[in-house]
Amino acid sequence: MTETVFAPRSVIEAAPATRRGFDALSGLTVYLVLLCAIPSNLVITPLGSLGRPAQLWGLFLALWWTVHQLQAAPRPVPSPWQPLRLAFGAFVVVALISYAAAVLRGQPADQISPATTALVKLVSWGGVMFVAMDGIRTMRDLRALLHRLVVAVTVVALLGLVQTFTGRSWIDQLSLPGFSPSEEGGVQSRGALTRAAGTATHPLEYAMLLGVTVPIALTLAALHTARGRVTAWTCAAVISVATLVSASRTALLGFAAALLAVLPGLDRRVRHRLVAGIAVLAVGAVLARPGLVRTMLAMFTGVATDPSALSRTNGLERVPGFIAVSPIVGSGFGTFLPRYYIFDDQWVLTTVDSGFLGLIAFAGLVIGGAWSALRARRISDQADVRVIGQGLFAACTTAAVMLAGFDGLSFPISAGVLFLVLGAAGSLRAIAGADHWMTTVRASIVDADRPPRGTHRLPGAVPAGQRAATR
Repeated sequence: MTETVFAPRSVIEAAPATRRGFDALSGLTVYLVLLCAIPSNLVITPLGSLGRPAQLWGLFLALWWTVHQLQAAPRPVPSPWQPLRLAFGAFVVVALISYAAAVLRGQPADQISPATTALVKLVSWGGVMFVAMDGIRTMRDLRALLHRLVVAVTVVALLGLVQTFTGRSWIDQLSLPGFSPSEEGGVQSRGALTRAAGTATHPLEYAMLLGVTVPIALTLAALHTARGRVTAWTCAAVISVATLVSASRTALLGFAAALLAVLPGLDRRVRHRLVAGIAVLAVGAVLARPGLVRTMLAMFTGVATDPSALSRTNGLERVPGFIAVSPIVGSGFGTFLPRYYIFDDQWVLTTVDSGFLGLIAFAGLVIGGAWSALRARRISDQADVRVIGQGLFAACTTAAVMLAGFDGLSFPISAGVLFLVLGAAGSLRAIAGADHWMTTVRASIVDADRPPRGTHRLPGAVPAGQRAATR
């Protein structure tokens, strides 16, 4: 007679890792390399704006996920409800309706191609999110994915620090056969300081990559034991320093949001050490970059005369006129080009080009990611799930704050890392849900095997749990 045994997740993951082929972790690792290592303004020349390698790989992941869903067998453990599926589906539907309405109204010929490209990007981002959400099924794989994200961003941050202190881009010397720059970009200056861009097209794109990764790096470092602890904290320190010296108001606000959101989920001793460490890094950054404090103070105290702040303020005044064209589904998904106006605010841009329905759907995506991470943290009794859940919640919160400072979906790196983090939050929700389900079922079997109080099990009787297990 057989008995159903539910092995704890810690036992399953403590087993030696078996040799694996190409899986979701491998596919997402390739995506990370393409996203962070290849400058975001380089495209495969014949494909134009569709030719960014990370974007093409995202399309492959979308196709791979679709084929897998059509062939996948039912899982023994039921998948929990994922709000990210509903939110992304709603966003796609709104985008298609908005696109169709814009085309039916008639658009200039040079706006149709960018709008079509925007739809293709949406499919690519969805491929990344769904492969992460449905393909990463264990904490071992999720921690490996997040660790690789942190390592990749650390390398970009190191490049950004070199750019900061040398005043040169360096990657503009890079020439890849078959590639050409789709737009100009790179390092900029603010006062006497250099605004690094890493491999991104714009410093704000680079800043969002750092800001979203900071809480993830901190939580992974907090989880590390003696082995790998120095490396983990070094990565977190490098990313934090690169953010602090970025000479960007949006980056500093995002960094503050990340710390405020991640600190409550850390152990008290880790919190105290982290705050002290951040203070030391801030002092070091000030000493290493003369004029940093003066520039940072000017960014916040001189908002009334700052050109970028004035541009945002003037943009908000124009928003009602743009929205009035079509308040429900917007002017057309992907049709509102920078030549009309640059809002430097993704939430406003989404409202203008996709209407209030698009804004609700996109907000649902970000909120759904944050909720999934918090839900996983709440229902799990595993320390790593709880800490990483807080980190992913903080990453989603940071993204929401930083998207109010620039149009993040217009840049490949910032958009790519956002949907990767959303997928990781959905994965953590599924893992925690499966653990919770297994714990509940195991408890019900134990209760079924226990005879009622005041009674005795007859010799030779089969426990109820074993009867259920043999059906």
